[in-house]
Amino acid sequence: MSDQVKRSHVEEIKEGSRQLRGTLAEELLNEHEFGKDSEHLIKNHGIYQQDDRDSRKAKNADGTAKGKQYIFMVRTRIPGGKVSAKQFLDHLDICDEFGNGTLRVTTRQGFQLHGVMKSNLKSAVRKINDTLLTTLAACGDVERNVMCCPAPIKNNPVRDQMQAMADAIAEHLKPRTTAYHEIWLTDESGEKTNVAEFKPVDEPIYGTVYLPRKFKTAIALPEDNCVDVYTQDLGFLAVVEEGRIVGYNVLVGGGQGKTPSAEKTFVAIAQRLAFVKPDQVVGVAEAIVKVQRDFGNREDRKVARLKYTIHNHGLEWFKAKVEEYYGHKLPAPHAIDVTDVDDHIGWHEQGDGNLFLGINIECGRIKDEGQLRLKTGLRVLLKKYGMATRLTALQSVILCDIKPQDKADIIKILADHGIKQDHELTLLRRYSIACPAFPTCGLSITESERALPGIIDQLDVEMAKLGIQHDRISVHMTGCPNGCARPYTPDIGLVGKQAGVGGAAGKYTIYLGGNVQGTRLAYIYKDAVPQEDVASTLAVALRFYKANRLNGETFGDFCYRKGQAEMQTIA
Repeated sequence: MSDQVKRSHVEEIKEGSRQLRGTLAEELLNEHEFGKDSEHLIKNHGIYQQDDRDSRKAKNADGTAKGKQYIFMVRTRIPGGKVSAKQFLDHLDICDEFGNGTLRVTTRQGFQLHGVMKSNLKSAVRKINDTLLTTLAACGDVERNVMCCPAPIKNNPVRDQMQAMADAIAEHLKPRTTAYHEIWLTDESGEKTNVAEFKPVDEPIYGTVYLPRKFKTAIALPEDNCVDVYTQDLGFLAVVEEGRIVGYNVLVGGGQGKTPSAEKTFVAIAQRLAFVKPDQVVGVAEAIVKVQRDFGNREDRKVARLKYTIHNHGLEWFKAKVEEYYGHKLPAPHAIDVTDVDDHIGWHEQGDGNLFLGINIECGRIKDEGQLRLKTGLRVLLKKYGMATRLTALQSVILCDIKPQDKADIIKILADHGIKQDHELTLLRRYSIACPAFPTCGLSITESERALPGIIDQLDVEMAKLGIQHDRISVHMTGCPNGCARPYTPDIGLVGKQAGVGGAAGKYTIYLGGNVQGTRLAYIYKDAVPQEDVASTLAVALRFYKANRLNGETFGDFCYRKGQAEMQTIA
């Protein structure tokens, strides 16, 4: 165990929470917002306390400021993004009944409800659990949603094994506390979770204080890193020989969050640790989580992720500790590495005579707006055909198990609802993602989800002028440096830098030189760029790329080859 004695206040909250109970049940009975201590605990239950930042300056009838109007974000944990038609339809109903009428696909293959009132919070969580899904551990200082390539290819042992492995890791690393069940599913009066006779259950992985910070895991294929495996705390890259998975390369220490004002914080891509056989994966994952539990920084949450533990102690030390906790030596990683990525948009053979269809959901927001009636269109399709679905790490939706004879009717339903197919979208739009940012995220500095579509519109025009509209370029945008949409590894990263003043839009840091495969970090191209200038600033780089690229060179590779110094001098 670590010999650290200083602990942050959040660590004290968790330690005294009686396994994540605190006073949540009691506070659910009143109409006020949760207190600061409970605000930390409730994240482990899949819930964030927020407020509508658009309405902060609203006035009461007497002219006084209304102040913060508290609402909640509720996130569903869905390993590998596997969702049945009924679960999907139920979530669409839940967002209408308890949320703001929209459902969001997250960058970690989950669902989010936004705008849930406190009076509806318990009912929303119960309804989600009625679908046989859960919000437990979708957020907080625990293993979060385990990601996996969602392509529903049948009669393929590799795909089946990967999905099964994601389920196994998620099940093994979930918290054992009974607090969630008591508070949200059985306790009506708030008394059960506040009695003096509290009896803890065994938490063999998390102990009494859980993890120092959030922990993220993903499973990918070398030829399809659609889950950005190098950005995770823990990644498993499948090694396939003769059509079967013989093992996984273990990747550790990725992380996309940083605090610009704190030089001690940084972005990192994961490092290659070892090779493990399939039957070792869950045990090694447990050992890695336990090493982070015991040696991660519990004094300063800014540097509490696994990447800092490895940075401070070294990869060699970390591997030795993992081997000690696991009980066996681990061989060096296999030579295989990431080579490509697929967004899974469009029509594909499923391998069993059926088809699957990937539908782009721009910025992940499922709603009806103008001619694009995504929510209604998905309802029609799921009610009529009842197909299983998968959620992607690019915030889109895959419809599975489609009979070939139904393809024409499905295409008509899509067209009737303004839902575009793959050939009607540029690759730039298909490979773009954004975090929610305003108006619900309390950390956001600038717009993101509401700004990115307009920026893509402008870039589409510029790329068409240059004749490069068919180039695959990835754009990830966030409203702050915390990196929820993984903006530090794609071809183009847009990160909120400075809030707008007097109604003006905010400013962004533009990153270049990453790649669509997500295997390297980008560098700062331009800093503090006003939102209205982002597209024109990038257009300069795109023109330079068109004029000077090598044959077959991608935009990200070009920017990486030219380097930060030269790219910053172009006019």
